[in-house]
Amino acid sequence: MSTRASYIHETAVVDADVQIGPGSKVWHFCHLLEHTQIGENCVLGQNCAVGPNVRIGNGVRVQNNVSIYHGVEIEDDVFLGPSMVFTNVINPRAFISRKDAFRSTLVRQGATIGANATVVCGVTIGRYALVGAGAVVAKDVPDFALVVGVPGRVVGYVSRAARRLHFDEQGQAECPEDGSHYRRVAGRVKEVQ
Repeated sequence: MSTRASYIHETAVVDADVQIGPGSKVWHFCHLLEHTQIGENCVLGQNCAVGPNVRIGNGVRVQNNVSIYHGVEIEDDVFLGPSMVFTNVINPRAFISRKDAFRSTLVRQGATIGANATVVCGVTIGRYALVGAGAVVAKDVPDFALVVGVPGRVVGYVSRAARRLHFDEQGQAECPEDGSHYRRVAGRVKEVQ
């Protein structure tokens, strides 16, 4: 277990009952709301708001200007690009309280969500998926999928190293960067160990 302390910039606000794992850094003007858990070795860039009641795994990179609301869960090794957006109510109105209507959103291990992308609440972003900058995701994203556009649509698949995969006639592909292998079966992609 690591004994490295976390770093919290003097301008950050950390509410009661917030847990920040060792090696994590919270930068300028962030606000961590109550009952939030930040894992080990995470980085929260400038002007992020997290919580309340949010869990972020280990090794997560949250770039500047990202808000992670109640109902969003982030697994390990996720990258959230600058100014990407999560929502938590499907039909908000300023004059109607819908806090009991929050929909859960899950971002699975290793996924990347690009700058200025929007994730509509109630979806799951699959393991090692890559959501392109500016995309609007309104439905579940499969593991390793590459999603672009408005509305977001799957245009291909990527490896763990975020390199585009090209499948042969047998539905197999190799990552050009790290040599990892993948198989496409029934419209889903799985890593072959």
